[in-house]
Amino acid sequence: MKFLKALLLLFVVQTQAQQGGMWIPSLLNGMNEIEMKNLGMKMSIKEIYDVNQSSLKDAVPQFNGGCTSEVISPKGLILTNHHCGFDAIQNHSSVDHDYLTNGFWAYKMEEELPNENLVVTFIVKIEDVTTKVLEGTTNLTSEAEKQKKIQDNISALTISLPKENWQENKIRTFYEGNQYMLFVTETFKDVRLVGAPPTSIGKFGSDTDNWVWPRQTGDFSLFRIYADKNNRPATYSKDNIPYTPKHFLPISLDGVAEDDFTLVFGYPGKTNEYLPAVAIKQIVNELNPAKIEIRDQALNVVDGFMRKDNAIKIQYASKYASIANYWKKWIGETQGLEKSDAITIKKNQEIAFQEKVVKAGKQVEYGNLLSDFEKNYTEIAPYALARDYFSEVALRNTELLSVGYKLYQLEQVYNSKGEQAFADRKNNLITGLADFYKDFNPNVDKKVFEQLIHLYATKVPKEFLPTILSNINVADLATDIYGQSKLVNYEGLKELLSGDSKTVLASLNADKGFLLIKNMADKYSKEVAPKYDEINLRITALQRTYMKAQLELNKDSRIFPDANSTLRITYGKVKGYEPKDATVYKPMTYLDGVMEKYIPGDYEFDVPAKLIDLYKAKDYGQYGENGKMPVCFIGTNHTTGGNSGSPAIDANGNLIGLNFDRVWEGTLSDIYYDPSICRNIMVDVRYILFIMDNYAGAKNLINELKLVHPKKLNY
Repeated sequence: MKFLKALLLLFVVQTQAQQGGMWIPSLLNGMNEIEMKNLGMKMSIKEIYDVNQSSLKDAVPQFNGGCTSEVISPKGLILTNHHCGFDAIQNHSSVDHDYLTNGFWAYKMEEELPNENLVVTFIVKIEDVTTKVLEGTTNLTSEAEKQKKIQDNISALTISLPKENWQENKIRTFYEGNQYMLFVTETFKDVRLVGAPPTSIGKFGSDTDNWVWPRQTGDFSLFRIYADKNNRPATYSKDNIPYTPKHFLPISLDGVAEDDFTLVFGYPGKTNEYLPAVAIKQIVNELNPAKIEIRDQALNVVDGFMRKDNAIKIQYASKYASIANYWKKWIGETQGLEKSDAITIKKNQEIAFQEKVVKAGKQVEYGNLLSDFEKNYTEIAPYALARDYFSEVALRNTELLSVGYKLYQLEQVYNSKGEQAFADRKNNLITGLADFYKDFNPNVDKKVFEQLIHLYATKVPKEFLPTILSNINVADLATDIYGQSKLVNYEGLKELLSGDSKTVLASLNADKGFLLIKNMADKYSKEVAPKYDEINLRITALQRTYMKAQLELNKDSRIFPDANSTLRITYGKVKGYEPKDATVYKPMTYLDGVMEKYIPGDYEFDVPAKLIDLYKAKDYGQYGENGKMPVCFIGTNHTTGGNSGSPAIDANGNLIGLNFDRVWEGTLSDIYYDPSICRNIMVDVRYILFIMDNYAGAKNLINELKLVHPKKLNY
């Protein structure tokens, strides 16, 4: 009987201790609290989110609009990823002070470097304002009218809802427009660079290891928030003082073990977890393969040039990484969706949904949703494909065409807004494109052009192909354009934009490069974009109703809102996984793995001499474990872009790691979370401390931190 009771208890705990989901921190009472406790959390919900007392939310600001960071000292010291702080590190670097190669460490506060336009934003309060936002929309039948009324209400509420004069009100939509939440925020504008390891540590493995496990990357950097004398946000001033936070994270020195509880706090960017099966099928079979093929062709060309010419490698390293990032992600996403059989799972869920609709007597409201999805996704398919081809070929991966499109937009500005707006945009383009041309190589771009225009001419739905690309010889077209267009260099661009509007427009329309992109853009903007937008608006309305039905008919289910760059928590465990047959990945990596991958002089796998010396001497100080130096670990936390820099927090509220990536096989989690293969990748905080202390000698920073031993104290 005791065994039976124990087995029953184990079954109940396992079913309740579910993982996956990006939850609003102000709404954790009930199911989420039970799940977290069953996974091993020892904190209370109020310790995570509280308006009246300090809580974890007060230590987790958004970093510069696209990443996450965390406060780790009472003097406003914050931690984020190296790749999140990369622009600031690069901007301060020069030949004499190469902080990318050598790293940067401020050993005194006076040495910390200010950063123009870099901000961090804290959440002060979260409040449901759905009723106020939807006021006056009930009787509107037009989707466009409804959306306009909602936007008008949001604009008015943003101004009228209470806040302090240094704060902002931001209203965001959840559950596809079925819920609206107010976020009261504080944005600090004096954020200074404090420390960063060399790129050989902060970006170890670079593009090859991106989205990959096992990983050994020390992806971190340090900044400090400064405030005015009242501890409020202020622009940079030498009189500003270090910010005193409402809460900062203690740091655990006890490390992690498999099955330890992990909580990740952050600002995930965008997910689409509630798409119907027909939408996922379109992504897997049509849209992702097209985008993957385009980027595959572009990467092959660029890689060939980079391997032969070091100057080109320098010019294109960042661009190559940018192209490769989502190329690799889409491949992993597609394979993950296929491996998980996500389409079949969604279809089975839809059968169950339809049965619930009938049982609830809701056929009039929800009975046609799935057939309407099928109809609209079938109708949008050629437009969505043409849209992706135009975006990937013309706007993202062929540089001459992307510049040409900016000039096409300039012509549209003249036609719609007149001479002054044209002149302003023209001057901005001349100034803004100077940096672009420094890293532009027409020989590389010509070869990319040949490959991608061939794809465009042969694979875009024929009805959307401009006449100029019908029955062409791509090599001849490339030679013609790159031999004659003034878009191939900065001097030529300035020449094209010289003179008054009539002169400029005449020059543009005599340029072969401009005429090609103009023909492509005209075809797209007149025949693809309007119809795509029309059908997509219908799909948006259907998705909102589908989400409403899910919430109504599945009241006890785990339905979390899609990511939208607002503050969320996701909880899980440290856990290895099996990506394929006979392959088992353990959840932790060590410095041994860095040395196993070490390739002297290689831009991805080189290792600093001092790190090698520390490894040989096993000089890990208090940060090592059983004679080894932990580097990274993985968990089942449900993350996406925007979670870069998110704190990984233990059961007691202490910092144990820094989120920076996902495993390749688990990138499907933006569409479907599969707990068997979805894993987030985190830098072990002990590796961060080891680099700060033993490698960089930044004792001044270590002394600011609160280092704790929660496992040894067992509190």
